[in-house]
Amino acid sequence: MTELEDRLERFETLTAECELIAKLATDSTKRTFYLKLSEQYRQLAVDMRQAIATKTAA
Repeated sequence: MTELEDRLERFETLTAECELIAKLATDSTKRTFYLKLSEQYRQLAVDMRQAIATKTAA
C-alpha cells in the first residue's frame, strides 16, 4: 500500500469515528462539531482519491 492509500484509509477511518461519536453525543454542540469534522475528513478522503487517480493515470 502506498503512502497515499494509507492516508486515504486513515481519513476514511476518522470519518467513520467522527460519525459514530456524533451519533452517540448527547450534547448538541458536540454532535454538530463531530458532524462537521466528519465532513472535513470525508472531503479529505475525496481529495486523496483524486490524487491517487491522478498519480495512477500519470
